[in-house]
Amino acid sequence: MSAIDTAVAAVLAEHSQADTEEVRAGVTRVAERWTDADGDEQAMAAFCKDHWVPAEDRHRLRDRLETALEQIHGHLYEARRVLRKWTDTRGDDLPQSDDLLAQFDPAADLSEQLWKQKLGFLCRLHFDDPDLATMLAEGGSWSSDQWADARLSQAFGARIPADLSERSRHIGHAASKWVSEQHIPVGGVVTADGQAPFEPDRKLLWHWLVREELRGRYGDGEKGLPVQRALASVMGRAIEGRIPAVVWDGDAQQKWDPAGNTIDGVVNEDEDLARYEHWLAQFRVQQELDPYHPKHPTVLGRRFDLQREISETEVVALIETLLDSAARNELLDVVEAKLGRPLEAHDVYFEELGDDRPSRELDAIVAKRFPDEDAFDAALPEVLRGLGFGDEEAEFLGTRIDVEIARGAGHAVRPALPEFHSWLRTNRLPDTLGWDGFDTGMHELGHCLEQVISTHRPRPAMRGVPNTACTEAFAFLYQHQARAVLGIAESGDRASDIAAATSMLNACQIAGPALLEIRIWRWLYDHPEATPAELRDEAVAEAGRVWDRFFRDRYGDDPYHLMAAYEHSVAYPLYLADYVIGLVMAQQIRTFVEGRDLAAETLRICGIGRVTPDAWMREAVGTGLDASPLLDRVSAAAGRLRG
Repeated sequence: MSAIDTAVAAVLAEHSQADTEEVRAGVTRVAERWTDADGDEQAMAAFCKDHWVPAEDRHRLRDRLETALEQIHGHLYEARRVLRKWTDTRGDDLPQSDDLLAQFDPAADLSEQLWKQKLGFLCRLHFDDPDLATMLAEGGSWSSDQWADARLSQAFGARIPADLSERSRHIGHAASKWVSEQHIPVGGVVTADGQAPFEPDRKLLWHWLVREELRGRYGDGEKGLPVQRALASVMGRAIEGRIPAVVWDGDAQQKWDPAGNTIDGVVNEDEDLARYEHWLAQFRVQQELDPYHPKHPTVLGRRFDLQREISETEVVALIETLLDSAARNELLDVVEAKLGRPLEAHDVYFEELGDDRPSRELDAIVAKRFPDEDAFDAALPEVLRGLGFGDEEAEFLGTRIDVEIARGAGHAVRPALPEFHSWLRTNRLPDTLGWDGFDTGMHELGHCLEQVISTHRPRPAMRGVPNTACTEAFAFLYQHQARAVLGIAESGDRASDIAAATSMLNACQIAGPALLEIRIWRWLYDHPEATPAELRDEAVAEAGRVWDRFFRDRYGDDPYHLMAAYEHSVAYPLYLADYVIGLVMAQQIRTFVEGRDLAAETLRICGIGRVTPDAWMREAVGTGLDASPLLDRVSAAAGRLRG
């Protein structure tokens, strides 16, 4: 008799009324994770017999597990969140302690302990662990209890050894910290026409703030073009790992021409491959994790099927649909007409078809309303009232979001339990919040609204949203409200046209890097012994291939390798596709809420809970993930914007 048969017989002998097939299914799930360390066959049979809960009491077990996991994961998450606070934010540095605190884990072996102490087995004995295909095919008709059962089973995850879990965490932290500290000194930058456009002490976080500075120069007309080309060259040198050491030293007296990569006319010979060393370290620790995920034995499988719950095939098809669309070409005609010149490579970052006033003017407008992050924080209830939330809702949500300044470009950190707040992190100029800090803050406000609502409204097992693309959708929706909050937004149909056009430009700009990232991770699995230099060379080569396929015909040559610019690839592997999906979702939601109350729909949709993204979108707007609302609106908008 097999171990499974023995355990099934033991359960049925003790519980004669139990359904045989249900018992066998539960025992089989237990056996899939049971190891010699958990005991022999008799020990497994005894566990199943002693802990079998009859069907009529299953709801009580569900409630207990739901409450227990909420408390276990919630309080540990909150502890970890606080431990990272000093490395994530600016203003209170103590380097002797902060890294150690950020990397301290009060429960490094939690994954194994949940199995070793049998809670994971208790859950698997009674609740199914459906695969993605099953959830997609059947989940649309599931009850809240059925979804809770699925999420409970998935909450226990793989049995990761504590030392590997700890090493993975340290490697991820090191990569994230390295990225957040890449503030490139640009005080010595000179352009091809001899400008020295930056103050001697100016630094720009790449790629985010280099990109935003480049975008801000569109308001300067022809004078801004040489600066944009120089900034694109700065990105290119960072991608190549060939920024001169003297630049990193911050010596603005020595002039750096990033186009030729010369210092006072002398060609730079320095090379720094730290970016690719971190990227490789992330890959290699994922390789170590692969064997512990037999159903998802690569990071791509885990990221798409397990975490995102949208297949890689569907995501790649969505990306290519956007990039190949006639609507995109129509929109680029509008962009080219607005710029009054042929598009260049750096114009892939252009996004503002409406108000194109210089960033300095926008900084001044923001300063009048929100001079610093504290003013923005204090005004959040007022901001939310202006966006349509009732007094009680605005106060509830606004006072549960805390604004801080990030070391990097900005991010939001959700609470894990209702009694804690959401953290909104943005950036700022030295003496004021500034347009970029406010614009980023509005993006993060969308995240935080989702986070607070989805922490308070769904049941514990279903708190949150299905994946990060869903929260990105609300981040983009509320970022598009930034100008309205300042009182400088376009109105009527033109505002909707510009919102759709901006979403499309952003989606296509990020789609290229997202596609590159997927291909690079596949390349890494095919070349596991790659060196940092080989990874750099492949990233540069793949940037060229993606560019040639989807961008060259409209933007010309790209000497900067811009498809490889995004630092998410180092710090947050395989995240970029969520931005593309989120922008598509944002337009679907924006189309749905036209004529409806945005605030009320935000409360409703963010309260759906963690079903699959497909089921979430169907409940949110009536259809699954679909690029058509974006493409149709952009195509119609292009004609009106051109006219």
